[in-house]
Formats: sequence, C-alpha cells, structure tokens
Amino acid sequence: MLVGSGSAVSLSRQIQGTGGSSAVSKCSAAARGYIQDRFLRLLAGRRRRRRAPLIHRGYYIRARAVDHCVQDFLLKTQSLPRTQILSLGAGFDSLYFRLKDVGLLRHTVVYEVDFPNVACQKATLIKRMKELSALVGDTGGEGLGAITFSGEDYKLLGVDLSELSELERTLEEAGLNNEIPTLFIAEVVLTYMENTRSDALIQWAAEHFPQACFLVYEQVHPEDPFGCVMQQHFSQLNCALRSLAQYPDCEAQQRRFLGKGWTDCSVMDMNEFFTCCIPEDEQQRVQTLEPFDEYEEWHLKCSHYFVLAASKGMEPSWTPLLPSMTVPRHAGPVGMAGSVPAAVCARLSGSPGLRRYGHHSVLIKPGVILTTGGFGEENGQHCRMRNFHVLSKLAGYWKAVCVTQNIPDKRWGERLYHTVSCLSDTLALVVGGRTSPSSAGLGMLWLKFPKTCNASDPDDVSVKPVSLQPAAEAAASRWRHSTTEMTFKGEQYLFVYGGRSALEPVLGDWYFLHTPELSYTAIAVEGPVPESRHSHSACSWEGGVLIAGGLGAAEQPLGSVFLLRELEHGFQWQTIETHPPLVPRYSHTAHVHEGKLLLVGGVWFHASSVPGITVIDLMTGLCLDYVVNVEHLEWPLMLHNHSSVFLPNEKELLVIGGGGNCFSFGTHLNPEPVALSLSSILISC
Repeated sequence: MLVGSGSAVSLSRQIQGTGGSSAVSKCSAAARGYIQDRFLRLLAGRRRRRRAPLIHRGYYIRARAVDHCVQDFLLKTQSLPRTQILSLGAGFDSLYFRLKDVGLLRHTVVYEVDFPNVACQKATLIKRMKELSALVGDTGGEGLGAITFSGEDYKLLGVDLSELSELERTLEEAGLNNEIPTLFIAEVVLTYMENTRSDALIQWAAEHFPQACFLVYEQVHPEDPFGCVMQQHFSQLNCALRSLAQYPDCEAQQRRFLGKGWTDCSVMDMNEFFTCCIPEDEQQRVQTLEPFDEYEEWHLKCSHYFVLAASKGMEPSWTPLLPSMTVPRHAGPVGMAGSVPAAVCARLSGSPGLRRYGHHSVLIKPGVILTTGGFGEENGQHCRMRNFHVLSKLAGYWKAVCVTQNIPDKRWGERLYHTVSCLSDTLALVVGGRTSPSSAGLGMLWLKFPKTCNASDPDDVSVKPVSLQPAAEAAASRWRHSTTEMTFKGEQYLFVYGGRSALEPVLGDWYFLHTPELSYTAIAVEGPVPESRHSHSACSWEGGVLIAGGLGAAEQPLGSVFLLRELEHGFQWQTIETHPPLVPRYSHTAHVHEGKLLLVGGVWFHASSVPGITVIDLMTGLCLDYVVNVEHLEWPLMLHNHSSVFLPNEKELLVIGGGGNCFSFGTHLNPEPVALSLSSILISC
C-alpha cells in the first residue's frame, strides 16, 4: 500500500502524472504509424493529444526496445509449459493486450503492478471496454483487495513497489509462481524509488526466482548539459531521478545487477540499440514517417536512455541485446589532452536575441560580427528570429544590438540552418536555409551594410534577393549545408556542398559559384567522392576546402576529413588521415589557424563525455581532444546548433547561441555568448 505521509502521497501522484503523459505520447506515436498498437487509444481514454515528431521517435525507440526483449523472452521459452511476466509500474501500458491479441500468451501469465488508484482506474477501463475485456475473458468476479482485476492469464495489482513485503505477499496471493521462468519489466520505474528500495527489489527478484530475466529502460548521464536539463525537468515535476547519482552510466547499471545476484547482464544506450538491433528497412521506415530535422536532440535523447537485460538460471541463456547486424562501434576519445577555459563575455549578459540555435554568425570586419536567423527567444517568446544582431568589440568589451528590419517574409523567411559568407566589408551572401523541415529552400539573399556598421552605430542592413541562373538554383534549395570561399586559377568562388532538402534527407553534390555574379561554373573534380552528409563543417585552406564530420545517409555521425585540393585543371578530393581517428560527430563548427583545424563542439554517440575542442594538425594528422572547462558558467553549455567566430589575434573563440529542444524536457538556449581561450592549446600542440 502507499506510504501514509503526505509527502509520499504527493510524490506518488507526481509519478503517476508521468505515466499518464507517457500513455498520451505512445498513443500519439501509434496514430502516426510509429507503433502498431490499436489498444493504446482505448487505454489512454480521453487524454489524447498530438505530439511532435521528436517525441514520437523517442517513444518509438522505447516501445521497440521493450517489445524486442519481451518477444525474445517468449521465443526462448516457447517450449516450456509455463512462464510469467511481471510488469512493475505498468501504468496504462498495453503489453498484455498486444501479446494476447497475436497469440503469444498461450502458456504465459502477465502480472501488472502499479499504485492502487492507477490499478483501479485501469481495471475500470478494461471492464468498460468490450474490446479489452473480451481478450481477458471471464474474470470470475470482482477483484479482491490489492488484486483489482483477475483473469485467467492477467492479474492487475495495486501495490506500492517500495513496500517489498507487501508486494511479495500480494504477488503470492495472486498466484505468482517462483519456480517457473519469470520476466521482470521495469520501464522508467526504478529510478523514481529510493536506491535502497530499488536495490532491494532487484536483489529480491534474483534470490527468489531461480530462472529469471530482468528488463530495465531508464535514464543515464545526469551531469552533461543535456543530462542537467533532463534532471531539472524531473525535479520541477517533483519526480527526482534518484538512481542517477549512484548509477550514472550503463557500466554502473551493469555492475549494479551483477552485484545483486544476476549472473548475466548486457546493456545498450538507445543510439546503439537503434543502430544494432533494428533492421535497416525498419530504420528507414521510421526516418521517413514525418518531416524531421531535430537530429541533435534525437541522438542526445537516445544517449541518455538505456535498455538493460539481466538474467540468471536460463537455459539457453537470455541474450536479447546481441546485435542483429555487424555495425562498427566508434570508440570515444583516447583521452583528453587538456582543457579550455570558458567564460561569459562581460557586458553581453542578457543581450537581446542572442539566445538562439540554428543561426549563423560571421565576422564582417575586425571586431564586428553579424548574427542572423535561427530559432530563439525574443520578448519572452520562442520564435524564429527575424531580426539581425550586430556585435562589436569596443574598448576591449563586446556590445550587441538588434537591427530591426521591415523585410517581407518572402525575402528573408525567418530561416534556420542557412549560411552567410562575407564577400567584403559591406557585402554578405545568405545561402539556403528553411522555415520548416517540409519547406522548400529559401534561395539566396544579398546583405548590404555600410562600412561604419557596428553595435554603437547599427545602420540599416539592406536585403536584396539574388536572381540565380537555373543551373545554380539547386545550390540554394537546401539547409544544413556549407558555403566556403575558395580560389581557382586566381578567381574567387563560393563552394556550396552537401546539406539536405525537403525531398532529400542528405545531399552529396556541390556547386562552384563564381563571385560576385554567382554564375554556376563547371569545374572538374577527381578522386573518391566523400559520403553524402549534412551538418558538417567546411573551412577555406590553401585555396581549397576542408570538410570534416557531418551526419550521413543512415543518420550516423561521420568521422572523415577531406580536402578539396586545387590542381592545374580542377580539384581533387583527398582524404586526411587522423591519428588517433577523429571521433565521428556533427553539428559542430570549425576554423583553421596556422595549419591546424579546430573543431568546436558537436554531437557524437560517445555518451560518457561531450565534444569540446578538437585540434587536428593538418601536416601530421595528429588529433587531440580538449574538454571545455565550464566551472565558471552557472548554466549548461550546449555546444551544438551554435555558431562560433575565431579571433586570431586574441587566439579566442566566441561561441554564440546553441542548444535545442531537449526532448520533452523543454527548450534549452545558451543564455549568453561564451569566450573560449585557445592560447594555451594552440601553443602546446
């Protein structure tokens, strides 16, 4: 039964609220075709609401992981006369009905446990819905006591899981058999319990069931920026994630089970599960269900949840998390070569419009930066950013000002993931970008500003659409691409490469645009063509272009570095080998300084750390990783979807904006620009 104190009752209500929200999200995912489950809408009742594509993907991978392991258990035990499943904190889950509907419970009894009022609500729903009650069959009368519903192969129990003796007594009364193979399921449940109580439950299951399996799905990595936002969200709901301090990562969770009586235990985060345990055709189906462009938040969400399968006494052994295909696993950084201090830019605190992501910043002349586009916060509201912002350094301090423009939507379009190239101290070119993931490309724009433009005297920035040749129009109908200044035979060009469009999830083509008229020019390129990618970085170097990282066709981060090198009659793609190998990443920024490629932030699948600064020596290929020291920042610094400007004289990086929609945990926008001092690492390396 529930603990009697008022605080415990309040906590149980908050936890039950997360279960109700989960049911609504699963129902929305099913309605969009992510999950095939006709019972979710019946169990969700009137609580229906359409969620965002990012939420759909998150609940898809959760449901897929649980179903994968449950069906593997049923398959491995199908020759046995009797088995049972015990779902802990089941809420309004539809597992029993789905399995019964497809004939997978011929010799299996399902027990579900949750708080008494949740179990009573679910029992009432089942009795009221003929489609549900028909599957359960004759219950033989009303449920008694903590047993709120009792069918031949389905038992619904109302018990507080933290009261282990009461749980054990009720399970015995309901007919749970300790001597037959049993699968325990804890889907985002144990983390809400005090560690002493959840540990006791795990150990009790191992000690009392000679043949048993335990399936867990919940959160990890509380201390990185995304993890901090995740923890803050649950704390605000008064549902703290209690297991994270003691069991912060997959390895700690594995040690937990092996130390509590389980003989075998495997664990994967959800990036690894999606890549290794879901067939490629199913991956592609899910990736094309809805217009989608929140890759960073999807991969970060997946790196902060895990699925664990532990077992004991099973013959044959239960190993549902063995990869179904051979996929190369990318190791994380060999070790950190040092740290880079981060500091808030003095006097820029609270500057309007700099809280944003998906924008672009460019140095238009020494000490003056123009920031455009993206999604952020203005006047307390989240919106696409329409106005320009000029930052200038005066008397050693940065100052920012908003430049308001009356620009027709058709010209500017409040775009995200565009590029801006400064062609002179009075002229810049905007290429591509999008409003929504289903929108067509937004073309090109000239930005013209006077030589006197700075934050103290922010003259108007005029905007003029670019009229392109038909052959060059495709270059502008993309986003998450790169646009890089380069030279060929002494002439100036812009090299537009990669990205994605409304029709193609990833592009691998390129365009040479002669400046300033932006005429399309065909120039021969030889050598092995790089894999298609978007969200990569591109820098000018020795007349050519350096391409690093990016997200590939299978939504997998890439670790390759290419140089487009000038030859006598054209260009050649040349691979730059790095040692140790560059950890695959995307959504980073990059700069070149004195023969060194600097990669700033990004997203990678190596979840035990987040990308900081990587320095690649372009002569030797030596690749060194540096962590960003954020001890002087009072908020999580998210180094993805940001922009950065390198100031060579100061050997300093100015990071502007960054962040994104952190799954269902809220939108995080880095509140202030941050200066990263690189003087020590550029000297040492």
